[in-house]
Amino acid sequence: MLDKLLFRQIDNSALIVFRMLFGLLIFLESVGAIFTGWVKRAMIDPDFTFTFIGFEWLQPLPGYGMYFYYAVMGIFGLFVMVGFRYRLGMTAFTLMWTVTYLMQKSSYNNHYYLLILICLIMILVPANRYYSFDAKRNPDIRQTHMPNWVVVIFVIQLFIVYTYASVAKLYPDWLDHTVTKNLMLSRAHFPVVGELLQQPWLHKFLTYGGIFFDGLIIPGLLWKPTRKLTFGAAIFFHLFNSFVLHIGIFPYLSLAFCLFFFPPKTIHNLFLKNKPLYEGDEVVVPSYKKLAISASVVYFIIQIALPLRHWFIEGDVLHTEEGHRMSWRMMLRSKSGATHFTVVDKATNKREHIKLKEHLTPKQLRSVKTKPDMMWQFAQYLKATYAEEGKEVAVYVNSRISVNGKGYAPLIDSKTDLAAEDWNPWSHHDWVLLPVEE
Repeated sequence: MLDKLLFRQIDNSALIVFRMLFGLLIFLESVGAIFTGWVKRAMIDPDFTFTFIGFEWLQPLPGYGMYFYYAVMGIFGLFVMVGFRYRLGMTAFTLMWTVTYLMQKSSYNNHYYLLILICLIMILVPANRYYSFDAKRNPDIRQTHMPNWVVVIFVIQLFIVYTYASVAKLYPDWLDHTVTKNLMLSRAHFPVVGELLQQPWLHKFLTYGGIFFDGLIIPGLLWKPTRKLTFGAAIFFHLFNSFVLHIGIFPYLSLAFCLFFFPPKTIHNLFLKNKPLYEGDEVVVPSYKKLAISASVVYFIIQIALPLRHWFIEGDVLHTEEGHRMSWRMMLRSKSGATHFTVVDKATNKREHIKLKEHLTPKQLRSVKTKPDMMWQFAQYLKATYAEEGKEVAVYVNSRISVNGKGYAPLIDSKTDLAAEDWNPWSHHDWVLLPVEE
């Protein structure tokens, strides 16, 4: 039964088309980051870069080096799209994208993390076996079929992502439309649709539509009677997100994933009519079966467990942010904060209030006002900066934040020297204050 599920050979048209679309999308993501100014804002302008903690050694290339870096990533995206030295191009892009993901988190997005996971899967799958330069140069690799595990692994990965996204929305501020209302309020200036986005009925529709869409899209696509209707909903949902929320390639990548849910013959007839259609159902069990299954089980256990970690950390993740990243908690809250850093020279006891605008870009400033890990990192940066002047300092933070437009509450223990604290990604930090229950 398991062998038939994973190793039955099916037509590979969906994977071939997906490879082309995926390569195009990662090319556009790379060059788009240059031409929209994202590379300049996130990688070149900042004097200090908020990396993922533990990866401080990953720093942007000097000067305009990051423009070159992203241009090279774009070239590798084209390699993937046309299937030219596919494994090299896919592996190189994955490595470079992962480096930039770990290099900065001021522009953190769950979709950036998802792209890493999809890239890892794409390295493994035989996506260059047809309509590729690789197959043209080496006809021996040309195939019209693939093992069914290719589809299974994509489906499981997407089910995890969407299910967690749906469940995460089941909390009061989402259910009473507060989050959606705040999110749409920041789009009130949009031409034509700005006023429409402020309508209460639309907030209700987006609130509950988001829960049901995320929770039901994978089952809806898997079940033949609801497949077309679900696909239609996916088109509306993802295009709405693209035009209103401006979240890059993710909506189009999500639509591309739908290829794997339709019968191979349908995809073949729509996109690759000139390619021979594979209609066999041979089961080919590879010699690496046990290793592949074991590795897959470990991978998906990690994928299921990682988003749960915030439940084992004291406090509400909406307030503390501890355990938020890589947990598929997407578009769940809006936060604002008032944060002040004070440096105290331990030798003279002289106090100095830090002007954050002199050190941080506007994007970094918005993040450091509400995220404890970034406050801690900035404290470490200040400690190192003053150490270069021969001064040993303590760094104190006074911070108050508002979640979803509610009243401001203290976030950081202002008596704790953050420069002297350690960071543990798996537990609560005592200096991160929990909101007082009324």
